[in-house]
Amino acid sequence: MNSREVVGLIPAGGQASRFGPIPCSKELYPIGFRPGEEGRGVQTKVVSHYLLEKMRFAGISKAYIVLRPGKWDIPAYFGDGLLLNMHLGYLITRSPLGVPYTLDQAYPFVKDAIVAMGFPDILFRPDDIFVQLLSRQQTADADVLLGLFPTDSPESEEMVDMDDTGRVRELIIKQPGIIHLRYTWGVALWTPAFTEFLHEYLSSRQDSSGRQRELTVGDVIQAAIDNRLRVNAIPVSEEPYLDIGTPIGLVKAVKTFVAEP
Repeated sequence: MNSREVVGLIPAGGQASRFGPIPCSKELYPIGFRPGEEGRGVQTKVVSHYLLEKMRFAGISKAYIVLRPGKWDIPAYFGDGLLLNMHLGYLITRSPLGVPYTLDQAYPFVKDAIVAMGFPDILFRPDDIFVQLLSRQQTADADVLLGLFPTDSPESEEMVDMDDTGRVRELIIKQPGIIHLRYTWGVALWTPAFTEFLHEYLSSRQDSSGRQRELTVGDVIQAAIDNRLRVNAIPVSEEPYLDIGTPIGLVKAVKTFVAEP
């Protein structure tokens, strides 16, 4: 596995329907500041910059951002990736059926790579989260490795039920009363085996009328578990992540993720 390239994969096909009208793609909402070019002054730092920055911190130099038509402000902002010393590519999805379909749009480009996936509208600490995942994957016999975060809202998250070795038994998706579980997942690392499973699983979901129902990434990971792919998980942070796709999450992010200039 160590000989395989590690590629970042970022789904940015959402329409920010939970958020209300905003003047830009939610992935470009300014949260905090960063040093200006050549050390002059400060500039705003957009929310998705934090995720890309953490990928680059782990030595990941190439990433694909999957967009829906109309979100052209994202490639206009990040361009070729020079801002982060990364190589960025942009792919287009037209499927309204959920994040798994957005991710699968990258299949021809990432099918032979180790994929590091994160959501561009959530903020988390510490900086070395993908470093932790890559280090663990070197010794873990896993097709998928989930990075776990504690949560105070288990009823609205995909909660992870795992054994003492870190092997995931089940994802419990947005069910009330799941008070015995502490962790949800927010980032992931997976091998070509899961990329292939994702691709084939989504193809199999088409019914005789050609319709497909909306899925979450957790739905596909659970299907992988049911099909005997190995899914492991490790805690990577001691604090919950912040989802800026909700007004409450945005308020918290603005208050807590103000980067030092």
